[in-house]
Amino acid sequence: MHVAELSLPTGIIIAATPLGNIGDASPRLVHALANATVVAAEDTRRTASLAAALGVEIKGQLVSNFDHNEQARVGKLIEAARTGTVLVVSDAGMPVVSDPGFALIDAAHDANIPVTCFPGPSAVPTALALSGLHVGRFAFDGFAPRKQGARTTWLESLKTEKRAVCFFESPHRIAETLAHAAEVLGERRVAVCRELSKTYEQVKRGTLPELAEWAQDGVRGEITVVIEGAGDIAADVDSLIDAAQQRVDSGERLKAVCADLAKIHGVSKNELYDAVISAREN
Repeated sequence: MHVAELSLPTGIIIAATPLGNIGDASPRLVHALANATVVAAEDTRRTASLAAALGVEIKGQLVSNFDHNEQARVGKLIEAARTGTVLVVSDAGMPVVSDPGFALIDAAHDANIPVTCFPGPSAVPTALALSGLHVGRFAFDGFAPRKQGARTTWLESLKTEKRAVCFFESPHRIAETLAHAAEVLGERRVAVCRELSKTYEQVKRGTLPELAEWAQDGVRGEITVVIEGAGDIAADVDSLIDAAQQRVDSGERLKAVCADLAKIHGVSKNELYDAVISAREN
């Protein structure tokens, strides 16, 4: 059966919208935009523009549903969902994931209102897939903390985090955040993914110090960062101990050897140095 022939379910639909490339809009999203009773949008103007680009006329009521008013919207949207379809969309990607929608979905479950999801684009799995890092297990931390003290606490917690960590950052703070991360996490491997699915999509990979230096020239666009987990680094460090010791036995300085191997293999030079010293003592 063609999507256009399907009736929408009563209740709430969470639907992902394109990150940038209009071709990523699913047929189910198009159908829901045209036929939902209410479209609850993070930005009504952007959703109206999206609908126009898709050649869709929004027949239902288009209302705003963003960070500062979503709690106040819950009651009326729940009532609308009892007899009709409420479509929840954000400006780009999946609602609720660092975007508005949680308050309504939480209330809907408590009120026994059916909730379903029309899957589609999301910056998090897209960046993870493109990163080329070990991301079989990962954590998503939303936006990096803005204040230095909170960011330090967050980065310190990542020292022992074995999962890859994905987060969002603004172009105005990315250089500072990467430099701070390099100070705390050392030579950890990282991928900075910007403008995903758009014309100027870019994935920049390297160690934290390398990308901190690269970002000093300025980075534009929507940014998603993936930092490799500590578990992967620990295993690599252990495998490099013998190679480091052999070079030291040949006359090279241990600190210089650790710095060189860390850069080549994307591990922490400090962790490698400590591992070599520990191996000597044992």
